[in-house]
Amino acid sequence: MFVSRSMAQKVATVDRGTKLLDAQAMMRKLQIRHLPVVDDENRLLGMVTDRDVRSALPYALAKGAAEAQEWEKYAHLTVADVMTTNLLTISPNHTLQDAILLIEKKKVGAFPVVDQDNKLVGILSVRDLLRAFVNVMGIGEPGTLLGIIAEEKVGQLKKIVDIITEENISCGSVLVARYWDEDKRAVFPYLLSNNVARLKNRLQEEGFTLLEPMDWYIDQLPGQQ
Repeated sequence: MFVSRSMAQKVATVDRGTKLLDAQAMMRKLQIRHLPVVDDENRLLGMVTDRDVRSALPYALAKGAAEAQEWEKYAHLTVADVMTTNLLTISPNHTLQDAILLIEKKKVGAFPVVDQDNKLVGILSVRDLLRAFVNVMGIGEPGTLLGIIAEEKVGQLKKIVDIITEENISCGSVLVARYWDEDKRAVFPYLLSNNVARLKNRLQEEGFTLLEPMDWYIDQLPGQQ
């Protein structure tokens, strides 16, 4: 899946001269946290976020609860005074996997999406990524997420899928992740059925160990501290 298919294409933007208080009001009205700053040709110049606003304004003003004289003190500030210019951007041709790795590595909440001429074509947020993967994994439909511990060897995933198929249950998606033991993997099939008791018994009879998905945390795996 590519960024171009999941990014928000209708993006609110401001220019360098936009008053910071106006940008703040725009973000509140649109309920957004990121405002790209562009020039007359839609080339990306920077980004102003709600965090930038909070850092530049007194607490009461940032919350919209200041007296009139306080607003006047900061009326001269523009977006250019606080925007971030050293931006991490992403291409519409990058994959969603690329975007997830970058967000995890750089600890950012959104990426401006730019073309080869640095013109803004969209914005990709963590919310957009979550929505995309909900659609891909089919977890928007009623069903059951099953956790299975499998040995790290060829044929194990096929064996699990074959058992699911033999029980006449449709599988919306299958996620395979690392497990604490190096020779094991955690397999999470999302099944489009709530009637899975017999399937669980079959899996256990075939030597698989069931895992409660809610008890499994990737952040607790070795090397994730």
